[in-house]
Amino acid sequence: MLRRNSFRLPRHPASVGLARRRVRDHLADWGHSPDDSALADAVLLVSELATNVVRHGPLLEREFEVAVTALADGSCLIEVSDEGQVEPRLRIVTEWEEAGRGLHLVEHIAGAWGVWNRGRHGKTVWALVLANT
Repeated sequence: MLRRNSFRLPRHPASVGLARRRVRDHLADWGHSPDDSALADAVLLVSELATNVVRHGPLLEREFEVAVTALADGSCLIEVSDEGQVEPRLRIVTEWEEAGRGLHLVEHIAGAWGVWNRGRHGKTVWALVLANT
């Protein structure tokens, strides 16, 4: 069975915590237990992707969209969409830098991730969280 929920949030730092909470609640409602590592990974990934929008998204953008899809095998897809045209890229970060590690976390935790270009409507950054096996 496939279940999907999407919601829009204001581009504000407080929205990152709200995105985490809503994704956690949706996945829990759909059968993921609190001690499920896939749930914890999904929450961490949505946090990183939403933080990127809040920090680096277009200045005039007021909202962004978060979607979570639970797949039949227990995996889930996280999507965060904004109006920005610039695709996020992994960058080299030195040990003394305080920022720039978010996509490295995404790369390490997600089974796969990428960016869908939505043309003049911006982009969607997605990450697949694999089910516990």
